[in-house]
Amino acid sequence: MSEARNSKELARLACEALEEKKAEDIRVISIEKISTLADYFLIASGNNRNQVQAMADNVEETLGREGIHPRQIEGYQNANWILMDYGDLVIHVFDQENRLFYDLERIWRDGQLMERAQLDQ
Repeated sequence: MSEARNSKELARLACEALEEKKAEDIRVISIEKISTLADYFLIASGNNRNQVQAMADNVEETLGREGIHPRQIEGYQNANWILMDYGDLVIHVFDQENRLFYDLERIWRDGQLMERAQLDQ
């Protein structure tokens, strides 16, 4: 990860990329105080396989233009849950059904749910 970019700024860029592809119900959860896994989880939903893949593609392209590349991407082919690991930022792009089923917001409820505007500060 580029030293010039902090995890909050990466989360902001990723949110913008998801918003460009009409992601629904984008949630940012700060987990830095409760886990060493990452600083932020970003969770978003799409309506179908094509949209979910387009959202993930746009995040990868947007961050890639900044010289930031994922450590790993899982689930792209099935596109019901795409996990994008950027180290301090982990992005979960779901279809509606799997987002409800896995309910990461409940699992990580000890984290701090952030408003989108907080990433701009």
